[in-house]
Amino acid sequence: NKGLNLNWPARFRICLGTARALAYLHEGSGVKIVHRDVKASNILLDAELNPKISDFGMAKLYDDTKSHLSTRVAGTV
Repeated sequence: NKGLNLNWPARFRICLGTARALAYLHEGSGVKIVHRDVKASNILLDAELNPKISDFGMAKLYDDTKSHLSTRVAGTV
């Protein structure tokens, strides 16, 4: 097995970092961005195992005036 073995605290830090990054995209930046294709292969790790969200090909800018019910499902199912 050539993969990286991660303990639970490291996995938790990766999940928490990913959640913080998504919260920033949705609420923290000047523009609201919806990624629309979050999955394990789109979360990259740097040398210190900090998560980086990648592949914004399906991302959309969120319009506050439209209901969330008006967006189509996208991404990997």
